[in-house]
Amino acid sequence: MYARPRTRRVATTLVCALLALGCTSGSSGGAGEPAPEDPSRAAESAGEFWVDPDSPAARQVRAWEAEGRTEDAKVLRRIADRPMATWPPGEEDPAPVVRAVTGAATAQGRTALLVAYNIPHRDCGQYSQGGAADGAAYEEWIDAFAGAIGDARAIVVLEPDAVPHTADGCTDAGYVPERFRLLSAAIDRLARQPHTRVYLDAGNASWITDPARISDPLLRAGVARADGFAVNVANFQTLEDSAAYGRRLSELLDGAHFVIDTSRNGNGPYEGGEEAWCNPPGRALGAPPTSETEDPLIDAYLWIKRPGESDGECRGGPPAGRWWADYALGLAREAGAGTG
Repeated sequence: MYARPRTRRVATTLVCALLALGCTSGSSGGAGEPAPEDPSRAAESAGEFWVDPDSPAARQVRAWEAEGRTEDAKVLRRIADRPMATWPPGEEDPAPVVRAVTGAATAQGRTALLVAYNIPHRDCGQYSQGGAADGAAYEEWIDAFAGAIGDARAIVVLEPDAVPHTADGCTDAGYVPERFRLLSAAIDRLARQPHTRVYLDAGNASWITDPARISDPLLRAGVARADGFAVNVANFQTLEDSAAYGRRLSELLDGAHFVIDTSRNGNGPYEGGEEAWCNPPGRALGAPPTSETEDPLIDAYLWIKRPGESDGECRGGPPAGRWWADYALGLAREAGAGTG
């Protein structure tokens, strides 16, 4: 149900850009390869969180500026200049990407945003199917992921859809006990890093509509030892509905805190038919990432899903996780509609 992590090619590009290795890996979606700009401009608007100066959106901005598409580039900066989570690849060692991101964030005195998304039997064979080959492979992967964070400040959103898919019946019942064990162990492993906060995914207000259906699975997966849970990851539910859902779930979890993905919920959910979660038209960027939420239970609004990266091959989109410039521009334009 969520977009697959960034491809090997894009992950390699990120590492090369951040570590100045001089690699020649191609970019995603034809965004071009102009020389990276000074990241200080993006950092000025980032607040607490790190901004990737070589994200697909940032590369697209530079390419469009070089082509003379200055107005489109200006609009797309509504994405490029914001902090977004990085999804290290599940099909290879995550440590180089994690280390590059956390190192860059630390150099700027900021917090890195990361998503761990490699649970075995991921996404029930849907657009983002895959994951680690087995439990042992996952434990090795998450150990490398956590170790690469080191002493850096980081927020990790743990395994989008993994717990909700145990509650909605999508995950084969035979895999459920191991999934809870792996998630619980992952929380403990990540918590060993001194400045890492962990939020376990808890679905969204339109998926598991009764929070009581997911509270016990979350507890079995170890949420009580995490810093809280995440809602609306890669979805479009409004901030108001997401906050209400999170508060109801928090009551069942002894006051657990939570974060909300606001990356694409500016116009709320799409009501136009099936697969409303997959590249729906007319959506908009939501509230910018911040830890200043004015709600004691909500630790942050985050852009966990990277705006402009496809949900899957639906509505003309590229494969899940690939950059889609036209869709990104639409999200950014809708966010500015009526604001001048």
